[in-house]
Amino acid sequence: ILGFTSSSRFDELYQPSWAMDHFTYEGELIKMKLDNYSGAGFGSKSKYLFGKVTLQIKLVEGDSAGTVTAFYMSSEGAYHNEFDFEFLGNTTGEPYNVQTNVYVNGVGNREQRLNLWFDPTKDFHSYSILWNQRQVVFLVDETPVRVHSNLEHKGIPYPKDQPMGVYSSIWNADDWATQGGRVKTDWSHAPFITEYKGFEINGCKCPDAVAAVDNMKRCSSGGGGGEPMMSELSVHQSHQLLWVRANHMIYDYCTDTARFPATPVECQHHHH
Repeated sequence: ILGFTSSSRFDELYQPSWAMDHFTYEGELIKMKLDNYSGAGFGSKSKYLFGKVTLQIKLVEGDSAGTVTAFYMSSEGAYHNEFDFEFLGNTTGEPYNVQTNVYVNGVGNREQRLNLWFDPTKDFHSYSILWNQRQVVFLVDETPVRVHSNLEHKGIPYPKDQPMGVYSSIWNADDWATQGGRVKTDWSHAPFITEYKGFEINGCKCPDAVAAVDNMKRCSSGGGGGEPMMSELSVHQSHQLLWVRANHMIYDYCTDTARFPATPVECQHHHH
C-alpha cells in the first residue's frame, strides 16, 4: 500500500527513551531491565497513521509481582489517543494478566483483562496492534483478543486523525499491578528483565514536516487492500475472539455495572 513501510531492526525503528544503561543489545535481541534505581523504555523514531505494529516479547520470569511491562501506541497531548497492552507481573507460578485499554480524545476507562493460554515468560510470543479506519484489533500470536470498532455513525468518537508513536516500557507499579496492589515488588529478585525481538512496523509514516491534513489524506487513501487495512475480522478470527472472551477474559469494563451503572454506548452493539 502506498506510504506503508515495514522494517524489523530495532535501531531503524526505535530508540531508547530513558535509562540507556538499562538496555542490553544481543544481536537482534534487546533486553530491558527494571531495578530499584530505574525502569526503562523505548519509542519509535516515527509516528504513524494506521498500520500494524508487532513486537515479540518474552516477559519477566519468576517472581514479577509489582512490575508492569507495557506495549502501546499513543499520540501526544491532553486529548491523545492510545492503545495499550499492559502485562501485569505476578508471584511465581501465578498467571500473568494482560490488561488492554483504549483512550480516545484523552479518555480511557475501557479496561479489559485476560489471562493467556500459555506461559509468556517461557518463550517469545507476538503481540500486535492493528489500526485502520474501521477498527483497532489487539492480537496475541495473530489471535484477536480485543476489537474496538469505529462507531462514528452512532456519534462515538474514533481515533483516526492523530499520528501515533509506538512505545514499550517496564516499570514498578506495585501500588496497583498485582492483586490490586496487595503484593509488592520484591527487590531481592531484581533486576526484572523483559526481552524483545521481531520488531515490525507496517504503517503509514507521518513526517513532522508534512501538514497534518496532507498526512491524513495520504494515509487514509490506502484503500481496502493489504493486511493493515483489514476492515473486519474473518469468520475464523471472529470465532477465535469468541473463544478468548469465553475462556480467558477475567474483566470487561462493559459488564462492570458498579463502575458503569449505564452500559457504555460502545458496548451496547456487542452481540457477544
